[in-house]
Amino acid sequence: MKIFKGVYVALAVVACLGGAPALAGPAQDDRSEVLANWYRMILELVRHTPTQTPPVASRSFAYTAIIAYEATASGAPELQTLAGQLVWLDPLPVREAGVDYADDVVLNAAMARAVDVYFANTGPTGQRAKAALYKQLEGKVGAGVAADVLARSAAYGTAVADHVIAASEDDGGAVIENMGFPMTHTLGGEPQDWVPTNLIRLQQAPLLPAWGTNRPMVLPSGEACPLPPPPAYSEEPGSEFHAQAMEVYETSRALTDEQKRIARFWSDDPMLSPTPPGHWVAILFQIAARDQRPVEAQVDALVRLGIAVSDGFIVNWRDKYRYDLLRPITYIRRVIDPAWEPLLNTPPFPEYPSGHSTQSGAVAQVLTAVFGEGFAFTDSTHVDDGLAPRDFPDFWTAAREAGISRLYGGIHFRAAIDLGLEQGACVGDFVNGLKTWK
Repeated sequence: MKIFKGVYVALAVVACLGGAPALAGPAQDDRSEVLANWYRMILELVRHTPTQTPPVASRSFAYTAIIAYEATASGAPELQTLAGQLVWLDPLPVREAGVDYADDVVLNAAMARAVDVYFANTGPTGQRAKAALYKQLEGKVGAGVAADVLARSAAYGTAVADHVIAASEDDGGAVIENMGFPMTHTLGGEPQDWVPTNLIRLQQAPLLPAWGTNRPMVLPSGEACPLPPPPAYSEEPGSEFHAQAMEVYETSRALTDEQKRIARFWSDDPMLSPTPPGHWVAILFQIAARDQRPVEAQVDALVRLGIAVSDGFIVNWRDKYRYDLLRPITYIRRVIDPAWEPLLNTPPFPEYPSGHSTQSGAVAQVLTAVFGEGFAFTDSTHVDDGLAPRDFPDFWTAAREAGISRLYGGIHFRAAIDLGLEQGACVGDFVNGLKTWK
């Protein structure tokens, strides 16, 4: 089956449900097929829904994964609920004793409800695609199932999703207005403070300045995993700050072809990709397909990854606005070369620390705990976008490459990259404390 490249094409061929290379591979059972097809849809919806900027997408991935996990765990004796471990999550509805449930129907209904809520802002084509996918999967998993079992299972899956959705509504990230840009914002007045880096009117204020105050999922508080201040601002040659800016400048003027490939491979811009957290989700599904991992193992890894990127973006955004540091493009044009152009477009929010680094470090710490040290994989996420697959010997090598890609792109200074990876590892350690297997 030909791969679909976007949600618009997905709608046209939704009856065929072709998958991107990142998600290809035979399913182990109907639940794996349900999970993979919903995540195919999710990754396309992230790409085509303007409000799904990286922090928002990380939240969507996290809650959707929690719903997928709890719907699966409810019928899997080897998995234990996250209720109580995530202190904001009360005990979930339980299955009625003495009656039958169809696990794939439960999962399909739960996923449909999760995607309907967390991707409610997608356009009309996306709305139709979601409905069409649910209808087709409903027909597949419901074939031959007794009417009472079908109804009971679908109602239960929806109830699980609704329970998590209700718990998510007061976390601070449920409502996104004006694409995430504040209607009013006062810029800092110091030389080191962030200023807009393009002329787009909407982006004269920075993205989601309050995101760092959102309720974390597993961290003990919003102040967990703090970072020290960035190097002291200075325009003096020989100062640490000036040296870090010169590294960005000089690297950008002598980029190798491989460095350019790395920068573009990990760019993951909103509306052009599934975003940085979606890139890691795609990697996880590639591994699941390659290794034929059972659905219980898939949802365990998914929920850990989802929580890691969500909490990673919360603490990262907290420190971005705590330090409010200007971007390399601002400093270099002011101090070094007014005509300088970076390889990549600079995103509209403060520099320190690197979001790519924090979330990638969190994921690497979590997935290393799940799969073990030295777990090699091939990342084919962007094959459809014309970017060749990349091979990695382990998750931390990929995370460090994702981090340094932002220096190659001219977007971050070294400190934001290195300390962001450390911050991510801290977040990952908290996620690794979750108990999912009995």
